[in-house]
Amino acid sequence: MSRWNIAAAQYAAQHHHVEEHVEHHLRFIIEAARQQCDLLVFPELSLTGPATAYLPAPPDDRQLAPLLAAAREHRITLIAGITIDRQGQRYKGLTLFSPKREAILRYPQGSGASLIPGDKQLTMIDPHSDEPDLDPQATLFTSSQAVGDNSWRQSIGMLQRFAHKYAIAVLMANARSGSALWDEKGQLIVRADKGELLLTGSLSRRGWQGDIIPLG
Repeated sequence: MSRWNIAAAQYAAQHHHVEEHVEHHLRFIIEAARQQCDLLVFPELSLTGPATAYLPAPPDDRQLAPLLAAAREHRITLIAGITIDRQGQRYKGLTLFSPKREAILRYPQGSGASLIPGDKQLTMIDPHSDEPDLDPQATLFTSSQAVGDNSWRQSIGMLQRFAHKYAIAVLMANARSGSALWDEKGQLIVRADKGELLLTGSLSRRGWQGDIIPLG
């Protein structure tokens, strides 16, 4: 692949109406497609809304079908935040919509996911492991978050060190502010301020370049 275009959607989900979140995600997808993006990553719990006393119920395939259709139509891979139920417990999770797959894949959120351009699945990173199980061919590590200022400062420090230590680009999609992209040397390429926007990154033979596109 001579060029790889990726994006993080900075979107703070404020309620628990899945259908409305899906419609909002479609706005980001259309803009990302306009920017010729191959991958779009959303923040934590972007499709369910925030955790209150309990984590919201997981959305079903019927509710998420418009996103799978959009992934196919625009030939864009999507990673969005959901909840999942496993063995009687509810967890934060990620869902993958691939233009090359007919099924919607669901994963526990872990500490993030690594992926290879054009691949049809994610490699989830165990947050409790000292050595992450990174695929040697992986080009990008993604982190879906919804953190405030104090936790955000910790997160960006950790992600920058991760990029440098494992020589992999890192894309962080945060809900309210501070979404960012680092290259494989740990150098910051682009970081967003507050607001609803699309943070984009483009990888070519000259390395990574980034941009910020407001939505609204």
